[in-house]
Amino acid sequence: MGQIEWAMWANEQALASGLILITGGIVATAGQFTQWYFGAYSIVAGVFICLLEYPRGKRKKGSTMERCGQKYMTKVVKLFGPLSRNYYVRAILHLGLSVPAGFLLATILGTACLAISSGIYLLAAIRGEQWTPIESKPKERPQVGATIKQPPSNPPPRPPAEARKKLSEEEEVATGVPSGPQENPIPVTDEVV
Repeated sequence: MGQIEWAMWANEQALASGLILITGGIVATAGQFTQWYFGAYSIVAGVFICLLEYPRGKRKKGSTMERCGQKYMTKVVKLFGPLSRNYYVRAILHLGLSVPAGFLLATILGTACLAISSGIYLLAAIRGEQWTPIESKPKERPQVGATIKQPPSNPPPRPPAEARKKLSEEEEVATGVPSGPQENPIPVTDEVV
C-alpha cells in the first residue's frame, strides 16, 4: 500500500479556499457590510492564494496531471525559490492570511477552509514533502519512414495473424500443395452465341 502525498490534498484545498475567500469578499464588499474592508482584504488574499496554488507540484511516484496553463504560473512560483517550495512556509503563510478574514461572517467559510489547508500543508512538511515543478518533456517526433506501414493484402474480414498462419500450414500439409494462386486444369472458353 502506498503512502499518501498530503501536499496534493493541501493544494486542492488551498485553491478551493482561495476561491471561497474571493466569493465571500465580493459578497461582503458589494453588500456594504460594516467591516467591508475585511471583504476587500479577502478578495486580495484569495487572488494571491489562487495564483500561488494554481500550479500543481510533481508527485514522487506516478504521473501528475498538469492544470491548463500551469506552465506559465510555474515559472513565477519558481522565482520565489525556497519560499514557495517549503511547505512549512506555506502552512504559516496560509494560517496568517486566514486570520483577518475570520472577523467577517461572509468570509468565515474561506477562513476555515484555509486553516484546514494550512494544517494539511504542515502535515506534508512534517512528512518531508516539498513542492517540485512539473517539467514538461520535449515530445519526440516519430520518423516519417518508420511510421508508414504496408496496407493489408488480404481484404476484411481477416482472421487473427496466428489463425492465418495455422490455416495455411494445415492446408499445405493436407493437400501437399503449397498455398497460393491456383491454376484451373480445364481450359475455359467464353463463347457468345
